[in-house]
Amino acid sequence: MVEHVLRREQWLPRPIDEVFEFFSDARNLEAITPPWLGFRILATGPIEMKAGTRIRYRIRLRGLPMGWLTEIQEWDPPRQFVDVQLRGPYKLWRHTHRFESVDGGTMVHDEVRYALGFGPIGRLVHAWTVRRDVETIFDYRARRMEELFGNGSARE
Repeated sequence: MVEHVLRREQWLPRPIDEVFEFFSDARNLEAITPPWLGFRILATGPIEMKAGTRIRYRIRLRGLPMGWLTEIQEWDPPRQFVDVQLRGPYKLWRHTHRFESVDGGTMVHDEVRYALGFGPIGRLVHAWTVRRDVETIFDYRARRMEELFGNGSARE
């Protein structure tokens, strides 16, 4: 299995508690996910974020609807949390969200470790489409975060 890593940083001109609070509401993920993914949380009530919380989603990848189940494996407000895919389109998906107070605002660090499996075919699919799709999702997210929190700077 070949593991890929995407890292992004984005400075937002808002306090760390405010930014972390936004991310601690799982429903806000819909607001920062591209519409073409058809992202929906399947839970009906409030979701209490903590280590062990499981969240079910429905997404559309290249037009194919599929379920996605993640678990919060680490929860350390307001500094960090980690979600891991238990079931979904990837062989591995581990997303570390880290927050730090910087220059009167908040630096948001994302590190996504992911893998497709399927050996050489998975490597080809990653090179042809998946890498670009994952980057596009995080580009969209950076633009939406600027719209929601104000102009900051996004960096790879």
